[in-house]
Amino acid sequence: MIGPPGGVRVYLAAGVTDMRKGFDGLAALVQQRLRQDPFGGAVYAFRGKRGDLVKLLWWDGQGLVLHAKRLERGRFTWPATADGVAVLTPAQLSMLLEGVDWRHPIRSSQPTLAW
Repeated sequence: MIGPPGGVRVYLAAGVTDMRKGFDGLAALVQQRLRQDPFGGAVYAFRGKRGDLVKLLWWDGQGLVLHAKRLERGRFTWPATADGVAVLTPAQLSMLLEGVDWRHPIRSSQPTLAW
């Protein structure tokens, strides 16, 4: 998958976004609703009403990149608040895009310590 570089800041827009919006509409939401600069290199994530579609917007240094993913089954985990923003790590973004609850990931096994 082509995606943002590691170590990038990720902002998740709480609430529902009109998924008909493209580059310009989402960049305007970043400025107005999130009070951020869409050309600053961070990733901005938006979710649709049904919860099965997410769009990511980021500036890669040359232009805006728009990435969309729709789950065939299930819903993306999103904050319950209607307004605001959540800050995620790149690892949490990866979990979100895989359909994992990034807020409470469950470790499949405990690591063993070898002394």
